[in-house]
This record gives sequence, structure tokens and C-alpha cells, in this order.
Amino acid sequence: IHVDIRDDEERNRIDGRTLVNGDHPQVIEIWNNVFMEFNRKADGSLEKLPAQHVDTGMGFERLCMVVQGKKSNYDTDIFQDYIQYLALKSGVAYTSGDGKTDVAMRVISDHIRAISFAIADGQLPSNTGAGYVIRRILRRAVRYGYSFLNFKEPFLYELVEILAQKMGVTFPELIKQKGLVQRVIQEEEVSFFRTLDKGIQRFNDYLTSSPNKIEGKFTFELYDTFGFPVDLTQLLAREAGIPVDMDGFNAALTQQKERSRAATTIDTEDWVDINKYAETTFVGYDIFEAEAELIRYRKVKTKGKEFYQLALSVTPFYAEGGGQVGDTGVLVDSTGKEIKVIDTKKETGAIIHITEDLPSDVTGVLLAKVDLHKRLLTQNNHSATHLLHAALRQVLGTHVEQKGSLVNETQLRFDFSHFAKVTDEEISEIEAIVNRKIREDIPLDAKLMPIEEAKTMGAMALFGEKYGDTVRVVAFDPLYSIELCGGTHVRSTGQIGFVKITSECAVASGIRRIEAVTAEKAEEFVNSHLATLNELQEYLKTQDLKKAIEQLFEQNAQLTAQVDTLIKEKSKVVKADLKEKVKNISGINTIIEIIPMDVPDAIKDIAFQLKSEIDNLFLVFGAVIKGKPLLTIIISENLVKEKNLNAGQIIRELAKEIQGGGGGQPFYATAGGNNPTGLAKALEKAKEFIK
Repeated sequence: IHVDIRDDEERNRIDGRTLVNGDHPQVIEIWNNVFMEFNRKADGSLEKLPAQHVDTGMGFERLCMVVQGKKSNYDTDIFQDYIQYLALKSGVAYTSGDGKTDVAMRVISDHIRAISFAIADGQLPSNTGAGYVIRRILRRAVRYGYSFLNFKEPFLYELVEILAQKMGVTFPELIKQKGLVQRVIQEEEVSFFRTLDKGIQRFNDYLTSSPNKIEGKFTFELYDTFGFPVDLTQLLAREAGIPVDMDGFNAALTQQKERSRAATTIDTEDWVDINKYAETTFVGYDIFEAEAELIRYRKVKTKGKEFYQLALSVTPFYAEGGGQVGDTGVLVDSTGKEIKVIDTKKETGAIIHITEDLPSDVTGVLLAKVDLHKRLLTQNNHSATHLLHAALRQVLGTHVEQKGSLVNETQLRFDFSHFAKVTDEEISEIEAIVNRKIREDIPLDAKLMPIEEAKTMGAMALFGEKYGDTVRVVAFDPLYSIELCGGTHVRSTGQIGFVKITSECAVASGIRRIEAVTAEKAEEFVNSHLATLNELQEYLKTQDLKKAIEQLFEQNAQLTAQVDTLIKEKSKVVKADLKEKVKNISGINTIIEIIPMDVPDAIKDIAFQLKSEIDNLFLVFGAVIKGKPLLTIIISENLVKEKNLNAGQIIRELAKEIQGGGGGQPFYATAGGNNPTGLAKALEKAKEFIK
């Protein structure tokens, strides 16, 4: 369905039917139907889909534009609240035009929705995967505000309140997660503003070398390493009157994309159907070996390797999900050949076994055997996360919600909402509660039920997870821990042995992470730390380690104070000697010396003290610190202005003599290198700048 929203005069002049699918901004598609019937195979042939569908697409924003009689999506009430807030905050009127400020307001108003919904659904910004996409969208919005609306402090998070008010009734998770969404966005903004400051400082340092253009390699370094926007580099370059080598930047960007593409390209062949079974039956909650037939398989190539994906009629292998890693093990065919299962994953609901080989007879019966030792250890850790979650809510408060987890055979990692560091006392209390529940040997109670019934029982859902109408509820004492969970678990908590929390840290604003070990890994952790303590006691020849360490700190503080005193005394002597060596060259008071100091801070202090005591000073120090040469230049401000001397430029020339590099400001700069024997030549070269 297309709608023509042009004026009557335009419609009379040109028939709207001739503009359909012509990218006309006011003759637009608002509705379509796609009849999904076939799958096109790699050879170009078509096969009927097992289930045919009619996929309906409707443009919500476009429909609102038509109903409200507007000429742009952004003039509808969907976006206007955000735009008017930004206009008020920036002091710039919105005109619905194509100016940079108008475009910036539209970009920000659009992006805040995508960012907020993603975070509310459980996807936090990060440097990889989907989280990287969210971070890029967020930073793009911030960049537009920074560059065109003059927002120099976090502002994006303020729009979450408007979004929650507008869409919270339809999407209640926005209201429930509003505080988290605001904190995450604000933290990301603070981080990005720091990045912008660092990028600008690095850009200014680059300008001190007086380049005739901004090299593409440098622009790409700012973009790739520091996350500095390219258009901001161009803006700064225009202000400095220097062009940017965009061809060089684009070449570097293309090379990176090619490297990334080569590392991630996956070549997937068509499925080869073997059997009539439509889907896999999972029996792995209680069964670890099962006979099965191969339903279908396909070959996959990635990163220069090839492997196979197999779907079985029956499987005891648990597919990765809910934070729990996929099972590994073997498939034994009718000839006795063992095919290693290196991972198990889900694809569109199907359980996929990943192998490096195929059975000798793909039509025969297979014995599917899970790596039982790995599975049992993984189950220990998964059940421990449930006990940990309940203990966290008991100690820290019911605001605690799971935000993610990783459960494998070696450890558990649990992310949760909490806005302060968990104290050592709280960690001890949480650990004690969990281990008490383990000693109680509480039996597992797992059952399927309608999701509404599970919610009524108080079962906690995993943040960001999507559930069907029927769910699996896992409880270890319904009054203590009850959660929606499809993972595998111990039959009773006593099998876990005990839990030891190994670390607690922040992973994002308002999100904390606990890592822990269980069973044999917990024993290894405790025994390792006890062994270290015993070694320290033996080394320090004491049973009271705390007292011995306190004494060492005290002795270290005393020795450090003595060293500081000696350095200060030596600095006085060196400074006095240098003042005696001042030479007047062309009206400039000059000190160019290799000095007997090996503490960088002391050298800097001497240089600045001499600068404050001697007018018209041109000072160059050479020193050797731990076998490495150091050059220091100080120039009085009046010489910088009147004689056009620049310490940053001079130091780069001198650094060549010591096989090093450096930089700094016009009045102060330093350089390090690898060739101490070049110091004398560097100091001699320094004299040329004042002749």
C-alpha cells in the first residue's frame, strides 16, 4: 500500500502512480505483504518451506505521519517531545529543515529509542557483537549533540524519562528498567566525552609538528583506537586550516574491513536431509547417552577451517543457552568410529551438534554420549548461580536482578543490578548463605507450566530472555530460589560441594559481576591460596603475616622518605652548579648540560625551578635513567613568542640522535630513546637553535 501525501496541486500535475517505488519522499509505502513459500538453495533451485507464511510489514512512523497529516515522520507526536526538549536545552529552534542543528535533533530523537529499548531488553553497550552496535549508535547520537548543538556534558540519558512516559504503558519494561537504562547511557556518555577530550588533545599534539595535512593513517588511528569520530577530525582540521587525507583514511578503513571480513566469513552449504524426523527430541536432563539417527547435516567453512553441523532425532546434548555452555562429547557410529562433538548450539530452535567429521554411515544408528564429567561440573556451577542470585537478593535487596551469566565446567560468572560495590562483609554473608543451602542438600524441583502460572508463583525470569507460553520452572525450595530456566542442574544442592567467590567488580553503570568456583575447582582455589600463605609465612619466618606485612610497609615508607630527602639534597647541589654554568648566547641565558640525576620528577623540578629563577632561559638537559637516555627542554615564554622557539618541535629533532621520540608544549618538552651515547651530539645540536 502506497500513500501520496503531496499537495493537491502536485497530485494534479503528476499522477502519483508514476512515482510509486521511485524514492519520492511524499509518495511512500506504508504496508506490504511478503508471501514466504520457498527456500532458495545454493545451486539456485527452490524447495518448499515446511511451513508457509504471509509476512506483513507496516511502517509505524509512516502510518502516524499519514494519519496526523504531517510531511515528515519527525513532525509527528512520536518524535516531537524529544525534539522540543533538545531545542529548549540547546537554545536552538527546530525548523523541520535540513540544517545541521535540525538533522542533529532528528538523529538524537531516533537513536534514543533504539538505544533504550536494546538496553531495557538486556543488551548492554560493549566492544564486541551486538553490544558494539549499541555503543556505536549511542556515540553517534552524542557526537551530533556535541558537534552541532554544543552539548559538552551528558544529555542523552535525560531523554529516557520522556521515552518511558510516551511508551511505558505499551512497553512496561521501559518503566521497570528506566533507572538502569539512564545510568548505563549516562556512564557511556561520560566515557565518550573523555574519549573526545583525549582525541582533541592528541590532535593538538599532532599539530605541534606543523604538518601540511592530517595523514589518513593518523585519522584512522584516532577513529579505530580511540573511537574519535572522523567528521570531528575534519572539523578540527578545517578550523586549523589543514586538509585531511581522506583517501588515506578510506584505504586504512578498507584494509581493516577486509581483515575483519576474512576473519568472520562463514561459508555454509545447503542442508543434506537424511531422515524423515522434523525436529530433535532433547532427553538430556536425566539421560547422558542415547541412540539417535541423523536427520540432516551440512558443511560449514570459517577462518580457514571446515566442520559439520549435525541434527539428530534424539539427543542428550544440551545446546548453549541461558548462560550455560553447550555440551561436548562423542557420537559413535555403527562401525565403532567416534566423532567428537566440539560444541552444541541452537539455530532457529533446532539443536545443532558441531563436529569435525561425519559418521561412516550417515543413515545408521548413532550412540550420542555426553562428556559426563564436564556436564556435571557445569551443572554444579549453574545451580550455584541460582543459589547465589537468591542470596544476593536476600543480602543486598530485591532490586537485584540477573543481567547475564556464563556457566561452564571451570567457573560461574554472574552479572546483576546493584549500584554500589559489594563489601567484603556482604560477600562473606552471601557466600555463607549459599554454602548453608548447599549443606541442606535441597532437592531439585523442575517442572513445565504456563508462563502466567510461573509468574504467579514468583519465578524470576532472566533479564533479556524471551519465553514461550510454556516454561520450565526450576526451584531449590520455592521459598528460597525459583526461576524460569531451561538449563541443566544438580539433583540436589549437596552435589555442588561448596562455593567460593573469587572476585567482584563493576562491568557497567549499575551492573556488578561476581565470579565464583564450585566443587573441585573451589578446593583447588582454597588449597592454592593456603599454599601461598604457607610460603609467605615460611619466607617471612612468622605466623602473624598481617603484622609482618604492616612492618614491611612501615619500613618501606621510612626508606622512601629517606630517599626523597637525599634526592632533594642532591637536586639543590645540582641546581646550584647549573646556575654557575649559565651562558649568554645571542642575548639568551643558556644551560645545555648532561646532569647526574636519574629521577625524572627531580629533573623536571630542577628545570622548572631554574625557569622561575632565570629570565630569557633556554635549557636543555640530558640524563641517563636505568640505561635509557632522557632529554628535557625548558624555554621561557617570552622566547617562545619573540624568538619563535618551540620546545616540542626542537625535542623531536634532538630525539633522532638518541634513537627515540617525544613531544610536548612550546615551552616544555621531553623525549626518551635507546641510545645514551647520542646525548652529547643531541646537546651540541641544541645550540644550533639559538645561534
